[in-house]
Amino acid sequence: MLPELILNLSQLHDSIAKHLNDVGGTYKFIGPLFANMDFIATCDPLNAHHVLSKNFVNYEKGPIFREIFDVFGDGIFTADSEKWKSSRTLLHSLFKDRKFDMLLEKTIHKKIKGSLLPILDQTQQQGRVLDLQEVFNRFTFDNICSIVLGFDPNCLSIDFPNVACEKAFNEAEESIFYRHIVPTSVWKLQRLLQIGQEKKMTKACKTFDQFLDSCIASKHEELRKFNKTKKDQDYGNSDDDCDDLLTTLMREMHEEDHKFLRDTSFNLFVAGRDTITSALTWFFWLVSTHPLIKAKIIEEIKHNFGAKEGDEKMILGVEEVRKLVYLHASLCESLRLFPPIPFERKQAIKSDYLPSGDYVKPGTMVLFSLYAMGRYENIWGKDSLEYKPERWISERGSIIYVPSYKFLSFNAGPRTCLGKDMSFIQLKMVAASILWNYHIEVIEDHNVSPNLSIVLAMEHGLKVRVTKNNM
Repeated sequence: MLPELILNLSQLHDSIAKHLNDVGGTYKFIGPLFANMDFIATCDPLNAHHVLSKNFVNYEKGPIFREIFDVFGDGIFTADSEKWKSSRTLLHSLFKDRKFDMLLEKTIHKKIKGSLLPILDQTQQQGRVLDLQEVFNRFTFDNICSIVLGFDPNCLSIDFPNVACEKAFNEAEESIFYRHIVPTSVWKLQRLLQIGQEKKMTKACKTFDQFLDSCIASKHEELRKFNKTKKDQDYGNSDDDCDDLLTTLMREMHEEDHKFLRDTSFNLFVAGRDTITSALTWFFWLVSTHPLIKAKIIEEIKHNFGAKEGDEKMILGVEEVRKLVYLHASLCESLRLFPPIPFERKQAIKSDYLPSGDYVKPGTMVLFSLYAMGRYENIWGKDSLEYKPERWISERGSIIYVPSYKFLSFNAGPRTCLGKDMSFIQLKMVAASILWNYHIEVIEDHNVSPNLSIVLAMEHGLKVRVTKNNM
């Protein structure tokens, strides 16, 4: 089946989605002999519930996954068993701390006010075309650096500076996707000889690791100085202080484990950066091409927070965006159609039968197409390809609960995304700020298509024109 896969590479996600829908949700992919590429592909929600929840103990990320995603180290995304439990428990306790909520809101608000809105202002004044995906890429990179490392690299500046660590991070992710679509022996040989995509991967990882190493060393020295001067007991203990996650991790560790800090930081970057960029980019494309939905979102903001006054830019806070039900539904609908992580994979430990009737041998990989699942008629009906936020809203005006195994954008079962709530907060704060203050119009004849990466971004960016919203 590999030749067919390669022929449809330019429209891979849509091709898989159509095929899965046609065959009833599940099929077995057979790769070349000795290439170790056989797997079961599915978008069946019963299979998802079985693998990700009901029989969770029998399915793991596995050694093949960790080999492909070796740049992730032993972080929460690649770890299994006790390592995974330990990382998840630690991160869960950090995210549930009230101070973290304060840090999140403060960081996002500051970046929206100080960088995002000024750039949109300048763009509309100059009347030039802007790549909104590039703006979101830089915005989220600055945010995640501030939240995880306590350092803002200011990627989102008026002159769009070339920041080496940000570029390296992007290149590393592109290389990981490449490992999924070629036989293992091919990319391993390239890695050994340091040629092609693997040479690019090695260089990118070295650059980004140097950036992380310098941040960890700097933070360690900062904490050492506070301990030496006996001021550490006053540092970070005030209710108004909001430590970044790296500082918090170092404080809770009895002895420094550099690899753990590096792997945890890298995994948090993946979780909190590209997924948000992807979600915002596809959302703004959908809203810009559905003016009635955009009008309803703006009307909801106006109804809850009043008319616009003067030139003051409105930036909503955490508690305020929680009131925006239609905006939340619009984001859920966007995430359904364009999930930031388009596929999820698990490897069977023991033999098993899926609810679809498919036999799973030990070591078999089960691949879930989240992209296909969001378009699967058996879940969403005949109008599954339509952008329709109303499908998420009940007659009483509240968000309808959809089981996670049918809406897999935040995973399901014990590995459900810890950052789901904070993701929606960031998405709604950014979306409300832009939609209330500006009119975003996608330029005519702009080619919009998914790229080939582990994160669902737009191949050619999102080219738009920006004008002021006059309420």
